[in-house]
Amino acid sequence: MKVRVLGCSGAIAKDCRTTSFLLDHDVLVDAGTGVGDLTLEEMGQIGHVLLTHSHLDHVAALPLMVDATASRRTAPLQIHALQGTIDALRTHIFNNVIWPDFSRIPTPQAPFISFHPLTMGQTLLIAGKYVEVLPAVHTVPAVGYAVATGAGCWVFTGDTERNPALWERLNQLNVAMLVIETAFSNRERDLAKRSLHLSPHALATELDCIDKGRNYPIYITHTKPAETDLIMAEIQRFDQTAPFGPNVTHDIRWLRAGQEFEL
Repeated sequence: MKVRVLGCSGAIAKDCRTTSFLLDHDVLVDAGTGVGDLTLEEMGQIGHVLLTHSHLDHVAALPLMVDATASRRTAPLQIHALQGTIDALRTHIFNNVIWPDFSRIPTPQAPFISFHPLTMGQTLLIAGKYVEVLPAVHTVPAVGYAVATGAGCWVFTGDTERNPALWERLNQLNVAMLVIETAFSNRERDLAKRSLHLSPHALATELDCIDKGRNYPIYITHTKPAETDLIMAEIQRFDQTAPFGPNVTHDIRWLRAGQEFEL
């Protein structure tokens, strides 16, 4: 499976695009502003969108992408999300006020989009990929995803704070790559906790939950553009001077838009 990082920033600025990943050519995980870097042809090949939650940085490009590709579609774009996320999209975006209700256009029988509710712990077969819905802890209903590949699982936490249930499940999976958010620096750790995001201090505690002997690359996503350098420096100091567990150091890297991975 090919993973293409379209966006992985916690906010917008020059060269900073918000969260979106393209799996192969046909599955989109979140629909942040990074979707705008796809060509019209690439957007038109996407048949499924997996949303982690309803916050704008993860869904901002979705209504625009639907509008751009609608006339080219022969089947609805399938949007998979928790029911709470679907309800938020229907109420606040696809409501004929902010944007047309493409779940009923051009007709209710043949719309441009269709919504498909997920449940926590569910495993789906989507475009030939096995996708497991993972728990997340955030200010709105939220999930992460584990996508099975030949090399193991590509795991994306979505937006989350401390999340014991996630690590319990990850310690049962063959993880090939973990993408985990760390939105704020330690100087903003109180804000991170209130908004249910991670800071490097909280990340250290979370990574302590990885079973001894397990080692896989960990990519940091969702950093605020103004704090990215500080966040990564703080994570590096933790890893060098205060290991995340007895005799444990992790392979921690900063995720960048434009990166591609073969798993």
